[in-house]
Amino acid sequence: MALFCHTLQPLAKTSVRLRRLPSRALSTATSTSDLPGTAAVHRCYVFLHTPQPPSEYPAKYATSVQRKLLVDAMKWAGSVNFSWSEEQTSYPLRPAGEEDKQLFYLTAFSGTRGKLEIPEASLANVEEVGRLLREHVEPPLAKGNLETTPSSSDNIHLYVCTHGARDCRCGDMGGAVARAIRNELHRRRQTNPSDPSSRIRLAEVAHVGGHQYAANVLVYPHGEWLGKVEPDDVAGILDAILAKPVRPTNAEEMPICPSHWRGRMGLGKEEQIELFKRLCG
Repeated sequence: MALFCHTLQPLAKTSVRLRRLPSRALSTATSTSDLPGTAAVHRCYVFLHTPQPPSEYPAKYATSVQRKLLVDAMKWAGSVNFSWSEEQTSYPLRPAGEEDKQLFYLTAFSGTRGKLEIPEASLANVEEVGRLLREHVEPPLAKGNLETTPSSSDNIHLYVCTHGARDCRCGDMGGAVARAIRNELHRRRQTNPSDPSSRIRLAEVAHVGGHQYAANVLVYPHGEWLGKVEPDDVAGILDAILAKPVRPTNAEEMPICPSHWRGRMGLGKEEQIELFKRLCG
């Protein structure tokens, strides 16, 4: 059966009233679907910052730097993707014919070391960047010649898949959820500039797998993957995330928002399913 989707037009900057859901309901309800165990198995997730949003990515987006890093990362269960936000640091796109000279600012998360930032990744230093990423997965982190920034920040990073050219469900529902998160964060900060939500950073991300679970929201440094998120879920999900410590979640902790939980960084498919059944079943 053919799947029909439409493209949502950009919304004007108006206030949106969201239905607030009790965070307790989101943190204790059990999943009624096959979501648990669907998160990509990974020990580290790497985001290459781009100056253009995922809505402008082609259906299959890749660069020379991303491909080379991914070939190495796959050996130690790493994944390399692209992200965008108005706030994150990025380098301008190189003109046609100079793509191999493209520079990227890089943010990575691992279950052992949390967040790592590398200010410049390119074909010229891709092997050194790959080595630093491997070391970030396996403690202790060895210091190389390339500048790195291991972070002790208490910022929370949310990544919403809005890669519409890959699947319209991600463009439609992912885009709606990203806008809902922006609006809810703006509302909270306008009400109280010192609100804990000021620690949340939102970005949009390319294909993460699982179009049928759109909207997909990745939560780092916690390493939690959430699926089937809708705009009305946003307020409660933010409350549930803010109630958790800002660090990688270990293998024995209760999932964040069980009714939306797809899985966790550092766990295999069967481990994710077993954890969910044991703690939420």
